[in-house]
Amino acid sequence: MSSSGYVRRLTLMDAALIVVGGIIGGGIFVNPYIAAQRTSSGLILLLLWVGGGLLTLVGALCYAELGARRPQAGGSYVYLREAFGRPAGFLFGWTMLLVIYSGSSAAVATIFALYATPALGLPPSMTQPLTVGALVFVTGLNLFGIRFGAQVQNLFAILKLAAVAVLVVTGLAFAGSGATKALAADPAVTDVGFVGALLPVLFAYSGFTYLNNLAGEVRDPQRTLPRALFVGMLIVVAAYALTNFAYLAVLGHGGLAESRAPAADVMRRVFGEAGARVIAIGIAISALGFCNITLVAGARVLQVMGDDGMFFRIVAKLHPKHHTPNIALMMLSGWAIVLAVTTDFEQLLNFATFGDWSACAITIATLFWYRLRDREAPAFLTPAYPLLPIVFLMTVVGVVVATAIKNPLSAGVVGAIVVAGVPVYFVWRRLFSKVVH
Repeated sequence: MSSSGYVRRLTLMDAALIVVGGIIGGGIFVNPYIAAQRTSSGLILLLLWVGGGLLTLVGALCYAELGARRPQAGGSYVYLREAFGRPAGFLFGWTMLLVIYSGSSAAVATIFALYATPALGLPPSMTQPLTVGALVFVTGLNLFGIRFGAQVQNLFAILKLAAVAVLVVTGLAFAGSGATKALAADPAVTDVGFVGALLPVLFAYSGFTYLNNLAGEVRDPQRTLPRALFVGMLIVVAAYALTNFAYLAVLGHGGLAESRAPAADVMRRVFGEAGARVIAIGIAISALGFCNITLVAGARVLQVMGDDGMFFRIVAKLHPKHHTPNIALMMLSGWAIVLAVTTDFEQLLNFATFGDWSACAITIATLFWYRLRDREAPAFLTPAYPLLPIVFLMTVVGVVVATAIKNPLSAGVVGAIVVAGVPVYFVWRRLFSKVVH
């Protein structure tokens, strides 16, 4: 058992599948058309997906060092609190609760419902009840201990990888002559620039940070966290590259650029409506697994905040038998349900992804603070420091700025939430100063 009260039960396989499940949601099955619209050939598109994956791997290696330095629950909240002070940690947790993790869960639960409804032959009116039901379901799964929750998550991750495998095999085996033209140039598409094309790719890779929130429940975390992040990221990069090649082989670059549901279009072209229904079920399962990890990871942040006196003390309680932050989990899930029934899906997705990558960049900046102040060398060090972290930060900052310019509403809402958290923090300190350590 770790000093925080969590039990270290997650193995290397559990942790690696958490990385896979935290990244692969519904995006790779739905949104690659955006990247295709912004590239001029299948070859450039594939290089972009591989390059985006390798860049994200650099970020994962930075998080691996942070996790090895502080192998405890809380992830980014802990690093920001130590490096930049309690206000920074609080603002991360505040934004995470209100929009990043809750918004991600609500948006992807909606993706689950949008695909599960037709796959199960249900009317469109069941979309919102299924969204709420999905959030309640994954919350209930994780009330009974991390070991049981991890086993369910492993099943989700394996099933979503199976869906990717079916899609890839279908595309490569049945594409015929299209496979030889997958990398060809598309004269109908004009390249819009590196950053613009990289935006949807990096957003599809977000979620690799979730494992660090669960570091207090990972066995031998100093060694397991880096290995799990590395292995998990390699699996995701390979899955994304192969999936996009399958899209290109069947649909061609131009066809992919026009398809808002490429996975369904590939399966429909080869197997008809039965194939589209099969992949719809796979997408629904993939989305459900993502919701599961997001809620579980976010609950650990709230629990640590409560233990610090930075949030309601009741959320700091762990279940006496299962050692799970059940109150924090139900609170985060409850707010995600509120967002799901009151906020537009696309807005939720935009808010959450903008906030997630912004928080990721700020968190990785703490690595420089640790290198200067923490003289004790951890079991894992980010290779090619400081070059790789700087390259990652510069790229992510560029993407975040480009996103803010392209979608000022998302940037404005997330910025307003962060700014609103400043007076909340100081009021909280004044009213609850006796419980702040």
